[in-house]
Amino acid sequence: MDSTKRINRLKEYMKEQAISAVFVFNPDHQFYLTNFKALIYSRPIIFHLQEKTAMIVPGLEETHALEHSHADDVLVYYEHPDAGRDETSHMEHISALVKQSPKSLKIGVDLAFIPGEVLLYLQELGYQVVDIGQFIYQMRFIKDEDEIHMLEQAGQLVNLAVSKSLAQIQAGTTEMEIDAAGNAALFEATSAQYPDSVIDVVVMSPSGLKRSIMPHVFSNTRKIEAGDVIIHSRQVGLNGYRAELERTVIVGKPTSQQEKAFQAAIEAQQRAIDFIKPGVKFSEVDGVAREVFEKAGLEKYAIHRTGHGIGVSAHEQPFLRYDHHDVVEEGMAFSIEPGIYIPGVGGFRHSDTVLITPDGCRLITEYPRDMESLLF
Repeated sequence: MDSTKRINRLKEYMKEQAISAVFVFNPDHQFYLTNFKALIYSRPIIFHLQEKTAMIVPGLEETHALEHSHADDVLVYYEHPDAGRDETSHMEHISALVKQSPKSLKIGVDLAFIPGEVLLYLQELGYQVVDIGQFIYQMRFIKDEDEIHMLEQAGQLVNLAVSKSLAQIQAGTTEMEIDAAGNAALFEATSAQYPDSVIDVVVMSPSGLKRSIMPHVFSNTRKIEAGDVIIHSRQVGLNGYRAELERTVIVGKPTSQQEKAFQAAIEAQQRAIDFIKPGVKFSEVDGVAREVFEKAGLEKYAIHRTGHGIGVSAHEQPFLRYDHHDVVEEGMAFSIEPGIYIPGVGGFRHSDTVLITPDGCRLITEYPRDMESLLF
């Protein structure tokens, strides 16, 4: 990743907006700017940019930050008595850094992530605090060649994992066992193909008439039964970039209601994939998918947006929503996933990751989408 190019772009924006310094709290923004991401439990990690870049980290992340961060400085606070240093809190570093900024200029922060006490502290010192987070999101909208390559690699891995998980589906198998089959294949392939790499996995297979209408629930030990609807949902992140692939399956013969709903969900997704291209509005992509559900009389069950941006974050801007009217651009990446959730009938949602090309989109995930291929 070209951290220097991204930092320079952010510096240009700061100059245009008379912003003297920036504090960033969103871990995904930090990774995008510095290549550093750690597990954050209770110890804050902050990125700072003025003339130089710095990561403020707790002592237990010092070695990690020095090894992986592209920041100029690593500023450490310690929580043990033998450090030989005075800083015991991130606030001490923030206080020292902010005093370098003239009060005639602004301080930029990501308002959606900054803790309230830090925001109040900056304001009480007399600084005008402005949002920098949305600009960083906008920087992330368009993927460069390296990002696209990493997304494609993640797509290959998620394709493999989904195919192995779905092959495990039969009556008597648990949701967790379905997930485990894909996980095993994923871990083996990643270890063989990508030495010294990191993956992160989100996977769930809610099954049955009750659980499949809850879009986001963890898999459990429920055993699959004949007649079940299952939404197998999986994201795989490789070295910080992720792809998503989801498929709905039915175990046995669907009822007429299930067949109608399933076909509508398949058609809605295909319409959105066929329609999306540079120049169309996010809301229009949502509209063409929603129109399919309306014609089928199922619109009240379409309870979420048609899709979301994807890359560093599991869900990231921009969103394919009815009320988002900016336009699609070449180089964006989306998960396209219209869904419907009908009590007593089941949930129905396919998802695929697409990259926006000059005249449409290119799928980087692939598994059969037609109903006949998804009856087990």
